Amino acid sequence: MRNKFFTVGIFALSVFSFFCACSTKPKNPEDLYDIRKRAETQLELANKQAERGNLNNALVMANEAKRLAVSTDDPDLRVRTGLSRGNVLFSLGSADEAAAEWAEALAEAKRSGNEELAAVCQIHISRGKLLSPGGKAAAQSVRDETNRNLLLVKSSQHYTAFGWTVIGLAEKELGRYSEAETAVKRSLEIHEKDRYLELAAYDWFLIASFRSLAGNYNGAVQALETAIALDRRIENSWGLASDWRALGDVQKKAGNREASRAAYTRAAEIFRAIQQDDAADEALDRIAG
Repeated sequence: MRNKFFTVGIFALSVFSFFCACSTKPKNPEDLYDIRKRAETQLELANKQAERGNLNNALVMANEAKRLAVSTDDPDLRVRTGLSRGNVLFSLGSADEAAAEWAEALAEAKRSGNEELAAVCQIHISRGKLLSPGGKAAAQSVRDETNRNLLLVKSSQHYTAFGWTVIGLAEKELGRYSEAETAVKRSLEIHEKDRYLELAAYDWFLIASFRSLAGNYNGAVQALETAIALDRRIENSWGLASDWRALGDVQKKAGNREASRAAYTRAAEIFRAIQQDDAADEALDRIAG
């Protein structure tokens, strides 16, 4: 499965009036936020690496972002870096560590009185439940909880998009594929408007999966072709390989064996080019599977 993470959020800076008042040495206000800026940079890099499937690199960067956030004792930054680190851990298969990270972020958001970030944390926790073994049984409660939490997310369109994605995934588990597509298209509107092409490509990837499950193979192919076009524009190799592999799956389900073979082969070539040999072998195995 192709992994994407939506952890871009609001940026709030604390005021250091106490320290300014007590010091006789003039300070450049920009200097006061240097560590926070470094943490923000590391957080952005971690998210970018995660979006492109480089999860080990993403974890290193997320760890550094979290360390810097802790060193500044900035509650909002601690929450956001914790959410990102939890996402990466979850994608690496460390579900328990991820759950602990999200729970810590939620506790921090509540302590700081940030109702919006607390709602965002709840959405992350709900997503973890949905994607864990047995998550299908929680799909309806995840959908309803996420709808409620979205009402509290007002200042970040990117967290709003993340929430709609979670709702779409829950609707998919409920077998409501049309509703799932409608939800993810709300995420897509935000990503396209703000030119987050990697995330828009993933939205189309999800839409393709919903259409395929509904038996709309032509529509799924069209969605994946759109995802491929977007991932080509931004040179997202991991995304491209995942798109082609999914296209092979759809063409196989549609009974188009030659088109399926060509798509799997293309996926394997891209995986091999980015030194993902296991993924390349697995894509080729699907030809005979």
